[in-house]
Amino acid sequence: MNRSEKAALQLRAVAVLRTLKRTRTYDELAAETGLAANDLNRYVNGHVLPGADRARAVVDGVGRDLLVSELERRIRTDSEGYVDNTAVVSDPSLLGLVPPVARETLGFEPPEVVLTAATDGITLATEMAGQFGARVAYAKKTRETAVEEFFEARARLDSGIELAYYLPASALEAGDRVLVVDDLIRSGETQELLLDVAGQAGTSVCGVFALFAAGEEGLDRVRDRVDAPVGALASV
Repeated sequence: MNRSEKAALQLRAVAVLRTLKRTRTYDELAAETGLAANDLNRYVNGHVLPGADRARAVVDGVGRDLLVSELERRIRTDSEGYVDNTAVVSDPSLLGLVPPVARETLGFEPPEVVLTAATDGITLATEMAGQFGARVAYAKKTRETAVEEFFEARARLDSGIELAYYLPASALEAGDRVLVVDDLIRSGETQELLLDVAGQAGTSVCGVFALFAAGEEGLDRVRDRVDAPVGALASV
């Protein structure tokens, strides 16, 4: 690990601890992480950075475990398999934990653009973009009246319904490094359409990420389409 990689890891660990601290006392955070409350205070307030080993343990260990546990606690699934993740996508404090943990878990390159589908993916995409200093682009199922040029992707779903997404052409530039994110991967059909949009723009996809995966079918379908890390933090 070179100096810049070490610094990036340390800063990601601090971001995780700061987000956890929003809803916990230092003593509570110490009990969950195994770190001393005084050390946590210094990390959270920027007085010192955690060492590389401790930073990795925070981001890829306790931070990920706490995040996945909280995500799974908040998800709701009805008797027909429909997923309600309102308690997740509407909580900025919780979503603030996701970017550093997701990057450490999947190992994708920092994106220049975070691409998602309206509407549930927007809050997650905004958090991811803020973490990496990237732009946000979100495709919609309808065209914007004042926009003249679009990237358009459409497909007939297994259910027989035709799904289409539109993205203003100005939102992506050829050569952009794009991270595709969404709240949920089920069949992979939505992600395929977003990848189609990214391909039309001549971008380079650096990863595909979701908070939840409903089984492996969607993940496998997306992996067949892209040569980049693909994954989700939790399963439903």
